[in-house]
Amino acid sequence: MPTLRSAVLEWDRADPDVEGVFPAEKMLALRDMGATRAFATVAAGEETAALVEALRLVGGADLGLGRIFEGHVNAAQLVNAYGDAAQRAMLADDLAAGMIFGVWATGPVPEMQAMPQDDGWRLVGEKSFATGAGFLDRVLITVRGPDGAKRLVFVDLRWEEARVDLSGWTVRGMKGTGSGAFDFDGMVVPDAAMIGGGDVYETEPRFSGGAWRFTAVQLGGVIALLRHYRDHLIAAKKDGDAIQRARFGACVAAVRSAALWVDRAAQATEADEPDAVALVLMTRGVVEEAGLATMEAAARAVGTASFFTGNRIDRITRDLGLYLRQPVPDQARDRAAGAWIEQDCWGSDRWW
Repeated sequence: MPTLRSAVLEWDRADPDVEGVFPAEKMLALRDMGATRAFATVAAGEETAALVEALRLVGGADLGLGRIFEGHVNAAQLVNAYGDAAQRAMLADDLAAGMIFGVWATGPVPEMQAMPQDDGWRLVGEKSFATGAGFLDRVLITVRGPDGAKRLVFVDLRWEEARVDLSGWTVRGMKGTGSGAFDFDGMVVPDAAMIGGGDVYETEPRFSGGAWRFTAVQLGGVIALLRHYRDHLIAAKKDGDAIQRARFGACVAAVRSAALWVDRAAQATEADEPDAVALVLMTRGVVEEAGLATMEAAARAVGTASFFTGNRIDRITRDLGLYLRQPVPDQARDRAAGAWIEQDCWGSDRWW
């Protein structure tokens, strides 16, 4: 069995640019390596560092795969955090059986509802931008209960393919995630599917702080792009050009800095540090800037060839171009800046 590192590096080198194909074989490989079972809970320190590396490696091989894997980890951790003993036991059994999960919180107005009835809860409405629609086994979704509180529901999607609509997922990047719409209208779930109490989903710091995970996936894509950019400079014998070296060096500094921010944000969040959310929000902007700078530099160095379908730089750039728009990046940076104006959020040494 290959290690995660060796497998993802091979995927990065050999991966064909197949449009809109869900990476099912790669997800099965991650399952067989034990990656889908490994991070249902993590503690600060070595366990968090291992998850950072796994997310970064998978994102470097395939950003779409990274997004799916991150959603699976997020779902498992949320059920473990807010579920009762029986629900956590069910989760463990599902993980052992190789099931793949996701988290879907986005949907059209009005929001999805959960209506109580004798045999459980009837779901009303749909979810949009539902990553992995039609391919995942279970998803954790947000709904409004009769009291207006936002509830988490862990829904079994097996044998529900007819409810999937991928026709609206007409994007240039991240096509393979299959992030379409899913119609839940009329589905009935048992009481055991209701995870936690009202409004637990947006509990801080887990809600905003947990965004460190997708920054790790994004960082993996940026690192892979930087590596392919370097390989091009060497292959094209441009590595002796001072202008090219200066531009590449600036990207190295930006990406290395972003990696330090991701590591720090992850550890702060998993240790429940008081400034974790501000660190994560700022990290999102740092990773975004490193990604945009590397995308532009690689395109300048490689030129027209970097825009051809099948070129690895083109695939990563298209995927990053969408993924870096992960929700409200400007608002995240604004909230982070406000927190730093109020106080130093890096540590106990206030303003150094």
